[in-house]
Amino acid sequence: MPKMKTKSAAKKRFKFTATGKIKVGHAGKRHGMIKRSTKFIRDTAGTMVLCDADTKIVKKYMPYNR
Repeated sequence: MPKMKTKSAAKKRFKFTATGKIKVGHAGKRHGMIKRSTKFIRDTAGTMVLCDADTKIVKKYMPYNR
């Protein structure tokens, strides 16, 4: 039986926590920071946990990271 492949894009963007939730970086911080408010830049620092609906989708892309 062949092995299942992990999506390369998913393994670069997502990390699993010990409880099985998925951490991801905030969107919208690659460029154009001058026009963004200071509050937006501050609130999007670090990582966040994906919602349950998106977690289901990402887990299909990464079959071996459970």
